[in-house]
Order: sequence, then structure tokens, then C-alpha cells
Amino acid sequence: MTVDEIKEILELMREHELVEFELQRDGETIRLRKHSPAQWTGPIAAVPAAAYHPPVIPSAAAAAPQGGGEAPVLEPTSEDMDLAIVKSPIVGTFYRAGEPGAPPFVEPGQTVKKGHVLCIIEAMKLMNEINAECDGDIVKVYVENGQAVQYGERLFAIRPT
Repeated sequence: MTVDEIKEILELMREHELVEFELQRDGETIRLRKHSPAQWTGPIAAVPAAAYHPPVIPSAAAAAPQGGGEAPVLEPTSEDMDLAIVKSPIVGTFYRAGEPGAPPFVEPGQTVKKGHVLCIIEAMKLMNEINAECDGDIVKVYVENGQAVQYGERLFAIRPT
């Protein structure tokens, strides 16, 4: 792989806000992953692979931001004007508890403070905590435990206090 090809891939990652990219070609694999300076763990080496798989470049509409620590989007809707709706900031699997058999982080009727963990969304083997952006009471949980969620999908309704 040439330096120009790598630069082109990096530009596509920036343009589509991709966090990670992997390409397997001619028995070699290159994996590029964005990290903040505090998360840097060192260089990523090329690993031999058995087969060539062409890269899949998502369209701009499908390339949603994938930051693990990003805050969820809160916004009122026309049907729930007095409620703050917590939406998924990433695509992944929704979990109401930290581990199987554990009690859920929150239940309808429970009062939460800003920063309280509401759920976990697993994306690419990373567990992302979704926190409350305001103080209030949990009114509704829109998603079932273990269900796949999409970017922007409703997770919780909170009545701010």
C-alpha cells in the first residue's frame, strides 16, 4: 500500500467522520483508528490476512459520529413538549444494566441527576455509558434490553426538574 493510498483513506475517514477503518489486501491488513491524545497506545502494525476484502465506504447519511464518550442528544418533541428525550449517539446494542442479572441503571419513576448512567450501548466491543444530561424523573424507557439501536433512536424520556 502506498503512502498516497493511506492519505486518501485518512481523508475519507475525516470526511465521513469514521473512527476506525480496516483494509485487507494482498495478504496484509491495515487498521486505522482515531484516538484522542490521552488514549494513544502506540503504533498499529500490519497483520497478514488470508484474503482480500475491498473496503466499504459508507455514504454521508450512514456515517454517523461514533465517539464513545459523547453526550446523548436531548431534545423535546411535539408530542412530549415537557420531556427531554435521550437519543442514542451511536449505533450498537442497548443494555439497561451493567451485567446480565444486575438491576437496571434506571426505572420509570426514578429521579436522576445530571451525569447519572442511564444505560450502556455496546458498539464494536466497546461499552459506552449514556448519561443523563439534566436532573429529572425517568418517564419512559423506549428500548428493550439487548435490542439493537440506531443513531438518533429514542432511548429514554426524562421530565426535567
